[in-house]
Amino acid sequence: MDPRGKTALLTGATGGLGRAIAEALAAAGATLVLSSRKGEELERLAAELPGNGHRTVVSDLAEDGEALRLLEAAGDLDLLVANAGLPASGLLDRFSQDEIGRALRVNLEAPVRMARELAPRMSARGSGHMVFVSSLSGKAATARASLYCATKFGLRGFALGLRADLRGTGVGVSVVMPGTIRDAGMFHDSQATVPAIMGTSTPEAVADGVVSAIVRDRAEVSVAPLRQRALSAVAANAPELSARVAGRTAAKIADRIAAGQTDKR
Repeated sequence: MDPRGKTALLTGATGGLGRAIAEALAAAGATLVLSSRKGEELERLAAELPGNGHRTVVSDLAEDGEALRLLEAAGDLDLLVANAGLPASGLLDRFSQDEIGRALRVNLEAPVRMARELAPRMSARGSGHMVFVSSLSGKAATARASLYCATKFGLRGFALGLRADLRGTGVGVSVVMPGTIRDAGMFHDSQATVPAIMGTSTPEAVADGVVSAIVRDRAEVSVAPLRQRALSAVAANAPELSARVAGRTAAKIADRIAAGQTDKR
């Protein structure tokens, strides 16, 4: 789908990845409905983007029923980019029941509920595209990330299954899979140090992946250095071996990531 002249809802717009995605979509000619919990930042972002007609909707997707309220406020849409996410790294018993519910609602339930409403409308029109921002953690599980992996595995499976259901309707569905991102995103915010062997990508690369998914109707776009994607593929196909090799080193890094994210749950 050509984004020019299309209306796109972007969730999680004021985060580092969200800003990069907003800029890329606006540069591609889309008119944006920007959403996050931060009203003043949304207004500044909308004013800075190229093009006209961008709107903002303040919404906290961790609240029950907020996903459907957001859709109602957004109005007619051609594109959905479900980018909002909560950090969910750490041992499961370190999460309260409320924190588990918030992570599941933002990372998985809200995108599913929004797609449930948009898919019939887009199908009836014969056009539209939905992009779900997952993670390489949706392909390979890692220590101290059982809850986060659950949401990202679930989002990836949902997106690919929905794509199969909508094949032939004119509606595209894509999943974008960032790896470790520098300068923005949850890993960067945690201030943990990435192992040199893994490498990093940029927020702009993720944004380019989102636009490419829409324009080329790609099922899945992984945004990470080749070696990181290769390690993820090995872990996906040989999880026990990978966990044993990674061992305590991976667990220590994961603990640092979790410690840096606790106040954002």
